[in-house]
Amino acid sequence: MTTVPPRYALLAEGRFELHDAKTAVGMLRYRPERVAAVIDSTHAGRTAQECVGCGGAVPVVSTVEAAERAGANALLLGIAPQGGELPEPWRATVRDAIARGFDVVAGLHQFLADDPELAALARQRGVRMIDVRRPPAARPIAACRAAAVDAFVVLTIGSDCNSGKMTTTFEVERALAARGVRVAVVATGQTGILVAGSGVAIDAVPADFVAGTAEQLVLEAAESADIVLVEGQGALHHPAYSGVSLGLLHGACPAAMILCHQEGRTELRMGAAPPVPLPPLTDVRGAAEAAAAWVRPARVIGVALDTSELGAAAALAACEQRGRELGVPATDTVRHGAEGLAEAVLAAAQRSGRAARAASPAGQGQGRTA
Repeated sequence: MTTVPPRYALLAEGRFELHDAKTAVGMLRYRPERVAAVIDSTHAGRTAQECVGCGGAVPVVSTVEAAERAGANALLLGIAPQGGELPEPWRATVRDAIARGFDVVAGLHQFLADDPELAALARQRGVRMIDVRRPPAARPIAACRAAAVDAFVVLTIGSDCNSGKMTTTFEVERALAARGVRVAVVATGQTGILVAGSGVAIDAVPADFVAGTAEQLVLEAAESADIVLVEGQGALHHPAYSGVSLGLLHGACPAAMILCHQEGRTELRMGAAPPVPLPPLTDVRGAAEAAAAWVRPARVIGVALDTSELGAAAALAACEQRGRELGVPATDTVRHGAEGLAEAVLAAAQRSGRAARAASPAGQGQGRTA
């Protein structure tokens, strides 16, 4: 596992928004103690809480110099842009951070440690360039081994990319840990890795080995947990990201799934490509359950909604409506808590006969592993 510096300046220049700066928001929500400042000149003078609803009084500043004054000693790129390349206007900011002796942490598909200019500067200053998306050297082949673990494995799946899978994973983990359940998170994206402290960015793994890598991560997590929560990626219906979603589904061999969806979204996030309608959630569920059954049957046992675009009353109504529509518990885990989904996970584990210790009162008090 890579050790990363403890006090970050989160670079989100011009893009410090809830659904755009995913990595920055994830760190502010789950590891705020590691964040000294956010860099975005368009929001400078405000707090993170005012901009994205989490992070408390963490200041938003204009420059690396100002972030250093706030206590930062490392730079973390706070977005994962489509295509995974370093935005060219950010290069000067990265150079400034290196010149000040900051380690630089990035979750891009473009590895900054391989950039000749930035790597040379880093060597001169003796700082580290840490690419958390760099895949491991090992290339395991999947063989349905994850289906045989004693732990109860749950995968978060999405109606689209950026639909709350990582957030749901960690919110359900919190709720289960609060009950004393031995729970582990398998992080499969750059933000999840930074929050959890380990994992593999599964979309950077060659296609033939996505399922095998996911399988290996589940096997390792199940050694010390009764519930394993696997962070999903992409969406089966997405023209660009369906491959990684399917590989993760078949490698993890989940016993159950939680469906994540941003309420009000009607089109898949396609960047500059022509719009593609988002399928009904009943179709999304049906496709996921059908695809899971090719390897191991698994049902959707709950729905996690992102209702951030809705008012309080509309958010509650949306959760109630989706629950009726799909016949499973539905909630916004950030707004309303994840207790209902945690209960659904434990009930499903009890029905399956797996992880009985976790699902029964006698199994509580074990402590958390994630």
